Amino acid sequence: MGKKNTRGNDESRICWETLEAWLLRQIEEKLQELLEAEVTELLGRGKSERQAQVLGAVAGYRNGYGKARKLTLSSGTISIRRPRVRGLEERFESRILPLCKRRSEQVNDLLPQLYLHGLALGDLDAALGGLLGEDAAISANTVARLKEKWQGEYQAWQARRLEDLEVTYLWVDGVYVKAGLEKEKAAVLVAVAGLSDGSKVVVGLQAGHRESIESWSSFLRDLRDRGVKRAPRLIIGDGHLGIWGALRNVWPESAEQGCWNHKMLNALDRIPKKHQRGARLLLRQIPHAATREEAERLKGRYQQWCQKKGFNEAAAVLDRHWERMLTFYSFPKEHWSHIYTSNPVESPFAALRLRTDAAKRFKRVDNATAVIWKMLLVIEKKFQKLRDSQLMMDVYKGLQYANGVAIKRNTEEEAA
Repeated sequence: MGKKNTRGNDESRICWETLEAWLLRQIEEKLQELLEAEVTELLGRGKSERQAQVLGAVAGYRNGYGKARKLTLSSGTISIRRPRVRGLEERFESRILPLCKRRSEQVNDLLPQLYLHGLALGDLDAALGGLLGEDAAISANTVARLKEKWQGEYQAWQARRLEDLEVTYLWVDGVYVKAGLEKEKAAVLVAVAGLSDGSKVVVGLQAGHRESIESWSSFLRDLRDRGVKRAPRLIIGDGHLGIWGALRNVWPESAEQGCWNHKMLNALDRIPKKHQRGARLLLRQIPHAATREEAERLKGRYQQWCQKKGFNEAAAVLDRHWERMLTFYSFPKEHWSHIYTSNPVESPFAALRLRTDAAKRFKRVDNATAVIWKMLLVIEKKFQKLRDSQLMMDVYKGLQYANGVAIKRNTEEEAA
């Protein structure tokens, strides 16, 4: 390529201001060399060698280059000329640079991340031009086409089989978005699974009619029908009644754990702001109690404090579904911080909710579902394993716990 003629002079004058441009040139030249080497490997001979001169050489010959094309990488945009090969029975397909590829997969992954962090579709062209170069093969139309592609990918993901997943814990939640001409927001139901190896993955995402029993029942049946045959040992969610009614329809054997963060917020909403600090200190101690019995005692202390100050409604909040709030004591103590709240699914949703709120309104619910799914896959890459993940298999197999400690089975029970 013509740029090689000035390479020596440029190398002698490399400085901080020209460093990135120099690095991009090195990438460009190296990639061009790799494409040439790929053709040499295919034909079995170098550029100046004839077929008859080389034993085992393949019939075919080099035929110049195609037009220069832009290739956008995460480090910037370069220009490449693909070598042309003629005289082969099948068309030459480069493993390094497939036909029609204009940007790397890393750049494709960058788009939903930028969208997730609040960049509007109309701003992507200008923003990516500054980030990846003015010649970057990216535009708002490109992103719109990618969203259509995401829709197809989401449908394939939603239909995938789940037999290989040993779901032990299941965190559930709903994201509300405005879509189409509907006045009310639509619910997008999501489930994150804690697997028997301690990893966490998004296993389901589906548009529903709010968070009703019917919507959640359909959601759970879909997971079951796609291969989650054994009911998760524990379902963790907030106070919406839909999921708990659905569990009785689909997986009645699963244990239920209410979210303590939601429970405390509900209680604090019934207390004047000037007294909320004291109430919060009392409430926070309850789910951190070392035993179920201690949690009961701390609940009583909080309710006595409320009653003395006349906050009877705030005291009564803890009585509602109280047993569901203590289920985590029947699981390993090492996992309590993961399962007494729906944080493992709530935390990723914090950024996601900001983005869906910023979007104001999607044209259709299925568009919103596909975009939320793509953003969740970006977030999923940052999921960390549960602490003491080796205990997950014990829980999956049904080992019983009391106040976080495994209950030893006697010899007769083990033999049975």
